[in-house]
Amino acid sequence: MKKLSGIHHVTAITSSAERIYELFTDVLGMRLVKKTINQDDIDTYHLFFADDVGSAGTDMTFFDFKGIQKAQKGTDEIARTFFRVPSDKAIAYWEKRFSTYNIAYEPSFSFFGRKTLYFQDFDNQEYALVSDEKDTGIKSGIPWKKGPVPDAYAITGLGPILLRISEPNRMHKVLCENLGMKHIATQDSFSLYEMGKGGNGGRVIVETTKTNTLSLQGYGSVHHVAFRIEDKAELDAWTEYLNSIHAPNSGFVDRFYFKSLYTRLYPAILFEFATEGPGFIDDEEDYETLGETLALPPAYRDKREQIERVVRHIDTKRSDKTYKKEYLGFE
Repeated sequence: MKKLSGIHHVTAITSSAERIYELFTDVLGMRLVKKTINQDDIDTYHLFFADDVGSAGTDMTFFDFKGIQKAQKGTDEIARTFFRVPSDKAIAYWEKRFSTYNIAYEPSFSFFGRKTLYFQDFDNQEYALVSDEKDTGIKSGIPWKKGPVPDAYAITGLGPILLRISEPNRMHKVLCENLGMKHIATQDSFSLYEMGKGGNGGRVIVETTKTNTLSLQGYGSVHHVAFRIEDKAELDAWTEYLNSIHAPNSGFVDRFYFKSLYTRLYPAILFEFATEGPGFIDDEEDYETLGETLALPPAYRDKREQIERVVRHIDTKRSDKTYKKEYLGFE
């Protein structure tokens, strides 16, 4: 069985599909590559934001469950999602950009040798930008060519995922013994693990917290994190392994855009294994129109009329728009 090769995607919960679309498109400059439904709850949107072509390892996705409560921050949660930018100078650009767009952020700092910038959205969802300037390892993605952020400063993919947990020894066993990662560094209450070729695209950061408050999932929290594997053969090998250690798991799940397997090796935290492809450029949308229509996997297309009655329309057409690159004095 091959080891995991990096972060595949992160899926979070938002209070507003419309507002998260505006934030990720107009401010963060990430491309909506698929507007579809939650395949387990068909009246809920599932939005995929990624690089220019929807590469694995670049996408942050969102559900907008109706009537869900606000998340409660605490222990045993996927706490913060990192995005990669090309350089330290890009971090300075984003401080200016966040100030311009009134996005809540904290001063940049050095975190495991990388310049890092924490920020939040309107739901207090926690994010960070991390500089690739000193990075080696897993290659990042491609800036959204037609987006508002200049390529030199643009988000190109996912960086580390930060887990906030109460049982560090238990999580260490999960990451190293079960998932094949390596512990490479410690900084204060944080431990750094790597998988695959390492670097920003293959890192998990574990924060040990002493709080007794358990996290509660809701809008403003992360639903799950997915790790990259090559194909279904590897997925089947992981299923066999999880069964051999009596770990509860979903078994094979076909998401059409990739193949999946889900498990909770650590309580309250959902891990997914997801294949590299086939990807988001498919029979419904070509490169130019990615994310502009309500896309449905084949298994749901005979229900399109029903789905369109319950899922409100969101205008995500961008192929007829031109975004001016916003340099903000960073020519």
